[in-house]
Amino acid sequence: MRTKSLSILVFFIVVLTLSSFVVNDDEQNKSDKFVVVLDAGHGGKDPGNLGNGYREKDIALNVVLGIGEELEKNPDIKVVYTRKTDVFVDLFDRGKIANKANADLFVSVHCNAHKSQAYGTETFVLGIHKNQTNFDVAKKENAVIFMESNHESKYAGFDPNSPESAISIILGQEEYLDQSILLASFIQDNFTNKLKRTNRKVKQAGLIVLHQTVMPSVLVELGFLTNNAEGAYLNSKKGQNDMSSSIADAILKYKKSLDLNVEDGGLINEHLEDNETPETITTNAISSDIEFKVQISAGPKDLITKPYNFKGLEAVSKIKEDGLYKYFYGLTSDYNVIRKLEDEAKSKGYTSCFIVAFKQGKKIPLSDALKTTAN
Repeated sequence: MRTKSLSILVFFIVVLTLSSFVVNDDEQNKSDKFVVVLDAGHGGKDPGNLGNGYREKDIALNVVLGIGEELEKNPDIKVVYTRKTDVFVDLFDRGKIANKANADLFVSVHCNAHKSQAYGTETFVLGIHKNQTNFDVAKKENAVIFMESNHESKYAGFDPNSPESAISIILGQEEYLDQSILLASFIQDNFTNKLKRTNRKVKQAGLIVLHQTVMPSVLVELGFLTNNAEGAYLNSKKGQNDMSSSIADAILKYKKSLDLNVEDGGLINEHLEDNETPETITTNAISSDIEFKVQISAGPKDLITKPYNFKGLEAVSKIKEDGLYKYFYGLTSDYNVIRKLEDEAKSKGYTSCFIVAFKQGKKIPLSDALKTTAN
């Protein structure tokens, strides 16, 4: 009898041991997947904006579920939702869900509103809002915290109506800014070129929901419910399917840019707000300690800077910054020369390349460099 009992005990120990191996193996497989957290804005007691009688929370949820359905067809992607039904989720908890999932991306979906017939799509990354309009968007989205219990302690006294409070939340996301801009640019590119929506560009604002995450994160404004035509489109099944497909495609393109050679992952800068530069400039107007390069691509792979890796381009340099290797073509103090090198890089296929400026080896905004005059 004792022998039989001992055999049964050994059997259960073996079964439990094997089960633990299966669980651990499954968890390992999950960790190998590309994790995307999809966040439908608002929900439950928070309807979002009600432009033209439409409900932002419903449209955002439908679009998010559509994005997830597309992404889940890819076996290498795991989708996590902050909500799949009409429930209220604290902004604080949305970020925690993404962080707990060790997500590779966080995508929050919203709809815009305005007192006018404004229209068009825009995608936000965390940053300092450059104008009152961007700050107004941040205030609107951040105001949700007033519906949350204990928001004063959870957000350490953050005030959505204070520009200073918004600026204070920027620093934590700096290391993910380039990746966030890359995804945001892919999203805007699809909206503009595939759906022919009006491009309001990639913008920066102090959005608390993005601040809570520790991965590349974007907030998509699908359009304006307050615009008669655009509101009807976004409230329609076709409009929601269009938006879902476009965002899902952009996410897949972003993932591919990380998986493949860095040539396929160049930063798209053409949609960035305030990206206008003069066609020509008097060379002697620029300080001699300013240098220009053409950024042709960026990605996680460390490539040898030989022409065969960069479509025949020579004089390619690289730096590692914010977790990415950034590759540059050319080096000159002459702005007119760098414009020609930019055109050359585009002719080689780097259509999204752009000019960057350095002062004494440190990157500075191009607009600042062009304002710098020689002594």
